[in-house]
Amino acid sequence: MSYTIEVYRGNQKTERHFGIYALYVMFYPQLVAGPIERPQNLLHQFREHHHFDSDRVFEGLKIMIWGLFKKLVIADRLGVYVNNAYNYVPEQDGMTLLLATVFFSFQVYCDFSGYSDIAIGAAKVMGFDLMANFRRPVLAKSTGEFWKRWHISLSTWFKDYLYFPMGGNRVSIPRWYINLMVVFLISGLWHGANWTYVIWGGINGFYLVFAIMTQKTRDRFNNFVGISKHPKLFLFSQILITFCLITFSRIFFRSRTIGDAFLIIKKILSFNGSPFNGGTSILIYCFFAVFFLLAVELKKEFYRGSFTLSHHPNFWIRNSYYSLLIILIMLLGVFDGGQFIYFQF
Repeated sequence: MSYTIEVYRGNQKTERHFGIYALYVMFYPQLVAGPIERPQNLLHQFREHHHFDSDRVFEGLKIMIWGLFKKLVIADRLGVYVNNAYNYVPEQDGMTLLLATVFFSFQVYCDFSGYSDIAIGAAKVMGFDLMANFRRPVLAKSTGEFWKRWHISLSTWFKDYLYFPMGGNRVSIPRWYINLMVVFLISGLWHGANWTYVIWGGINGFYLVFAIMTQKTRDRFNNFVGISKHPKLFLFSQILITFCLITFSRIFFRSRTIGDAFLIIKKILSFNGSPFNGGTSILIYCFFAVFFLLAVELKKEFYRGSFTLSHHPNFWIRNSYYSLLIILIMLLGVFDGGQFIYFQF
C-alpha cells in the first residue's frame, strides 16, 4: 500500500522492473512483521551492487544474536508465565495476574523488537539497510513519546497515510482530538476484528487526547509540588507512570474476551493471592530476564559513552559477550516455534 500511495502522490517513480518490484514486495527479512519499509528507502538498494564486507556481516550477525536473545530467552520464557495466567483467568489470583500483565508488556516488546532486530540484522548481512523499528519504548516519558519509539515503521505509516490526510493537528481542536481517536481505533482494528483490540486502541487514543488537554494543568501541578526541581526523580516518575498506563491498556490487548479483561482488572485491584502461585522457579527467571533487559536498555539510553561489552574495543571481551549470548540462547531459549505473537497480525 505504501508503494501505491507514494506513486499516486508523485513521491516515488513507478518501478518498471518486475523483478525489482517483486523483491521489494517479498523481501524476506521484513516480509512477516516489518519493519514496514517505504519504497524510497528500499527500492533503490536492489539496484545497487552489494560487495562482501566482513565488518558489515559481523555487525548484522551481532544484531541478529541480540534479537534472538530477546525473542527466545526473554519473550518466550516470559510467555510461559503469562500464558499460564491469562489462559486460565478464573483460577488465578490478583497478584499472579498483576505480574503476568507486567511480564506481558516486556514479552510483547521483546517478541516484536527481537524479530525486528533479526530482520534488520539479516538484511545487513546481505548488504541492505532497514529502518530502526524500536527505540527503547519501555523508557518513554509519555504515551506520546511511547508511540514515537514503538513499532516506528507502523506508527509513521498511520501518521502519514491516515492522520495527516484527515488534517492531523492543522484543524480545530475538537477535530484534532477526533483524528487522534480515529487513528488509534483503526490501529486496534488493524490488530484484529475483536472488541478487545478496539478498546485497546481507544484507551491509547484517550491517553493522547487527555495528555494534550491537561498539559498546562499538569505543568502547574508539577511546579506546585516541586517535583520538576528534582530531574532524576521527575524522569523516573514519568517513565513509571507511562509504563503503567501502557501496561494497563495491554490487559485488553492480551485478553481473549472483554469479560476476561474486566475480570483481570477486578482481581488485580483486589491485591490478593501470591505471585508464587505461578511457580517459584519461573517467577525468579522472569525477574532476572526483565532485570537483564532493563540493564541493557538503561545503558543504551543514558550511558552510551561508558563501558560497553557489545562494542568493546578488545576483540576477546567483545566476542566473549556474544558467545555468552549464544550459549544462553541454546540453553534457555524456547524452540517450539509457537510463540511469535505478532505473526497473527
